[in-house]
Amino acid sequence: MRLQPAFLFDLDGTLVDSVYQHVLAWKEALDEEDIELSVWRIHRKIGMSGGLFTNQLLRETNIEISTERVDRLRRRHAAAYQRQASRIRPLPGARELLAWLTEAGIPWAIATSGRMETASVNLAALGVDPERTPVVTRDLVKYAKPDPDLFIAAAERLNVPIEATVVVGDSVWDMLAAVRCRALGVGLLSGGYGTEELRQSGAFRVYEDPDDMLRHIDEVGSRT
Repeated sequence: MRLQPAFLFDLDGTLVDSVYQHVLAWKEALDEEDIELSVWRIHRKIGMSGGLFTNQLLRETNIEISTERVDRLRRRHAAAYQRQASRIRPLPGARELLAWLTEAGIPWAIATSGRMETASVNLAALGVDPERTPVVTRDLVKYAKPDPDLFIAAAERLNVPIEATVVVGDSVWDMLAAVRCRALGVGLLSGGYGTEELRQSGAFRVYEDPDDMLRHIDEVGSRT
């Protein structure tokens, strides 16, 4: 019997066109705390865990950041991001890809480094109900990407072995996490990372966006 892989999707930059809104929200939060960090440096950190974000921030700015300040930054970022909710849109083909998988009887779940306070904005734009669809957020695991906890938890929600899953993401953090849990990684260019970066981080295939992936779905082992 042929086993169809299950799909584990990142959210920001993978299914929803929201990476740059996150960048600008972080920039606003950092500015409010009088922390100087260039926009391009913020972009390179989108998708990693908050702890790693903070550690890199410390290295690049040489400032001392207390636990209270970290929590304040997170809340400022979430508030700034929520104010952009009306601008968040699904990426081309995202809804169609999820609908195709559902119709084909192929299980899928969402695993995002974002907390539900920001992920809820994206899920609403995508038309995904977290009460009916397996969604794992940063709130539910000990470590976020590049640790594999989010994807392992999502596979468990689907009741499938992690080795039988395809992790779809737009960042090197997604691909590194996929490698660490022995899942197959598929990279999308829709988050701003380049083809070579994604391949060097472990991507088996790289596509432009969900629409491009759907048109080549047979290349990742899925067919009706």
